[in-house]
Amino acid sequence: MAHIPIEAVPYLEAAIYLPMLLIVLENDQAQIETGQFKLKRPYIYLIDEARKYAECELRSTKVYLKNHQLRVVQGRRDEMFTEYQFHYKKVMDVRRYSNIRLRNHVEDLLKEYLSKASHTNHLDLDLAEKKD
Repeated sequence: MAHIPIEAVPYLEAAIYLPMLLIVLENDQAQIETGQFKLKRPYIYLIDEARKYAECELRSTKVYLKNHQLRVVQGRRDEMFTEYQFHYKKVMDVRRYSNIRLRNHVEDLLKEYLSKASHTNHLDLDLAEKKD
């Protein structure tokens, strides 16, 4: 009987976490755009760059999952846990994740992607500001 390969688990979990991260980034950007920020553009730029990194990684994760016949399906959810089904060929592995763990991991990813975004070439931001 086939088992889910251990090397596939990080990709399966990325398929859980990255969409959550993208939702957080979109919501935060909407808050900044409608908020009382004096200088919005640098924050929006940082979020856009972080989102680009996350979207790129999610695309490559989806390609990996497709090429290896893997799939993630969200199952039941309650106040404490969310269940995910990992499918591999004809095998299904059900895993429960603490909602607190999910939130904390997405927060760690947010820090990581914002850090990556802050180290991108700031020339793009300078050029965007000169256009306006």
